Amino acid sequence: MSVLVYIEQAEGKIKKTSLEAVSFASALAAKTGEGDVIAVALGSVDQAELASVGKAGATKLLHASDSRLDAGVIQAHATAVAQAFEKTGSKTVVLAKSSLGDAVAARLAIKVNAGLVSNVVELPNTDSGYIVKRSIYTGKAFAETSLTTENKILAIKKNAIDLKTDGADAAVESLEVNIPDSDFGSKITATERATGEVLLPEADIVVSGGRGMKGPENWGMIEDLAKTLGAATGCSKPVSDIGWRPHHEHVGQTGVKVAPSLYVAIGISGAIQHLAGVNSSKCIVVINKDPEAPFFKAADYGIVGDAFEVVPKLNEALKAEL
Repeated sequence: MSVLVYIEQAEGKIKKTSLEAVSFASALAAKTGEGDVIAVALGSVDQAELASVGKAGATKLLHASDSRLDAGVIQAHATAVAQAFEKTGSKTVVLAKSSLGDAVAARLAIKVNAGLVSNVVELPNTDSGYIVKRSIYTGKAFAETSLTTENKILAIKKNAIDLKTDGADAAVESLEVNIPDSDFGSKITATERATGEVLLPEADIVVSGGRGMKGPENWGMIEDLAKTLGAATGCSKPVSDIGWRPHHEHVGQTGVKVAPSLYVAIGISGAIQHLAGVNSSKCIVVINKDPEAPFFKAADYGIVGDAFEVVPKLNEALKAEL
């Protein structure tokens, strides 16, 4: 028996969130005695990239190299993972919570008759049953869910567990899957990807700006701080609505929901819709000249001051230390 991990990739690179899922699965297998961790990757991925999942805790990776799987067609991915589930004799599937992961997990649960818990934030409690803690209400509360099915699927929230990096390369084996043409009935005609040195959904640190930046011409200050911290850049909804920044940088309830280790908000008042997208951050730092800005109530650290004075000084101080 083993724990199976569904790996997501983009343009041949394995996503960090999937590596976190592998580390979660490794800790889960050690706790429950479920044996090895086997990952399954679909589509065109380099062999060295595939083997690297071993550093996160997998002992083996099964690779279905069918190029039709590159696009992330949901039903086809669910079928492929279901066949890997049967081949490995697994009872548990672990994957990252994401737009693709959520859709695949739901279909997979039906195919393998499994109970599904999403937004998992820590290893299950197995002292009496199988109790899974998950985040609910956009991170404002937690729920404990009892899984009673033999087969289980756990979708892991980003940053729920520390990423393991000290393992050895995984053994890579070819996986033959039989996917009916009907699974490819839907077709992805175009994909518009976010750009930048660090992508927002994958970032461990995010630096965001709001209308307090006064205009797009001042965004170099945000980008400079982000570069110093190795961070992704984000923005509030009003900023993307008026065209100062692209919509894929919009952080909030109706934009990208993030859960980085550090979230830095500059010139953002902290409307509830924005807070709903960032309140799972481990640490929030707010810089705003308005001492009554609502964001200060949610912040771990706050600086009351003009961003145009504070941020350059902060950036220089960080450069001296990093």
